[in-house]
Amino acid sequence: MRMMIPALALMAAGPVAAQPPRIVTDTPITASLVQQVTGDLAQVQVLLPKGADAHHHQMRPSDAQGLQDAGLLVWTGPELTPWLDRAAASVAGGIPQLRLLEVPGTHLRAYAEDHGHDHDHDHDHGHDHSHDHDHAHDHAGTDPHAWLDPANAQLWLTAIADMVAKADPDNAAQYASNAATAAQQIADLDARIQAQLSPHRQANIVVFHDAYGYFTDHFGLRPAIAVSLGDASTPSAARLGGIRDQIAQTEAACAFPEYGGDPRLVQTVIEGTAVRMGDELAPEGGVLDSGPALYGDVLTGLADALADCLGGE
Repeated sequence: MRMMIPALALMAAGPVAAQPPRIVTDTPITASLVQQVTGDLAQVQVLLPKGADAHHHQMRPSDAQGLQDAGLLVWTGPELTPWLDRAAASVAGGIPQLRLLEVPGTHLRAYAEDHGHDHDHDHDHGHDHSHDHDHAHDHAGTDPHAWLDPANAQLWLTAIADMVAKADPDNAAQYASNAATAAQQIADLDARIQAQLSPHRQANIVVFHDAYGYFTDHFGLRPAIAVSLGDASTPSAARLGGIRDQIAQTEAACAFPEYGGDPRLVQTVIEGTAVRMGDELAPEGGVLDSGPALYGDVLTGLADALADCLGGE
């Protein structure tokens, strides 16, 4: 009878121990969502190192090798990581890809009107415009920071589960179950943040750059006043003067520096005002450790920073 025990144990083992899919992702945010779906059933590689700039990273030879060895590529899209666009089309051209910004039903928003660009193409979601050249992240057209709307993240979890299930059908039920559990956890977090920020919906805030529209829209907050329009651009003296005018007109309560941004720019525009300086924001994860918890930690960090400063009146 002892010979029967291993067989019975195998039957009750749960997920099938097949060859796990190798999944390459662009950023720690994307990797976090993928890891919530796959659990321990897949190998997930993140191309963007912890703390690096998602918009201006340079791919390394090891990144290209990882793409060549991958079974799947999950990325936000060239609007966020233009450096990955050419490699995705060539090195990874033969593997299934999921661009999160192109998942049907994703809520997309255009950048604010004061960016001074032609808005006729704001709803062109980038299917064609970036294959010809490695364009700079110039904050025109679609705002790629769509993960800051938790409804998008919930939608993406299902799309990720569907894609991974096609590569590993034996574990499809587990991926679907994991995605449903993760979506419910995000819904619970969403409700907590709604309650946390609801007293501050009329407050005006100042941020380093225009990355928070999805977050402020979703949680019913006023649009943030952005000091810098582009990630790498230094605002002109005229723009800084205009920002100071906006701060005075709106009676902004708090200003927030950003991970990777020069805090002196934010300090400059609030100098001599009653605006309080809040904690540093990290919409892309900053120095948080990669892993399934990172996505929730990013939203929690933003909400806590805003509530702590705005509640300090």
